[in-house]
Amino acid sequence: QVQLVESGGGLVQAGGSLRLSCAASGRTFSSYAMGWFRQAPGKEREFVAAISWSGGVIYYADSVKGRFTISRDNAKNTVYLQMNTLKPEDTAVYYCAADPDDSAGWKQAEYDYWGQGTQVTVSP
Repeated sequence: QVQLVESGGGLVQAGGSLRLSCAASGRTFSSYAMGWFRQAPGKEREFVAAISWSGGVIYYADSVKGRFTISRDNAKNTVYLQMNTLKPEDTAVYYCAADPDDSAGWKQAEYDYWGQGTQVTVSP
């Protein structure tokens, strides 16, 4: 129904920045929260950040708070993740996801649609 495509990943040195984008297409819908998750090698997928449809609710994992910023442009059906002061431990495949119930929570089960992921590699 809804397709999500991430972009903006790549290789960056520690301390650098990247900006990820997630564009929605297909049968998009209003009032959906968007979230970012990541999965590092050998680890479970973890929550990174989420934003409600209106932008009124924003939630970050403690590990990225103060360094990452999530934002969205509903007119473009796009959500962004600005990542600053990157650390090697940020290395992971980053996934965006959409929650039609607009919960903007941390639980993966609340998100019905997922992108294919984009690789972020931070070298020491």
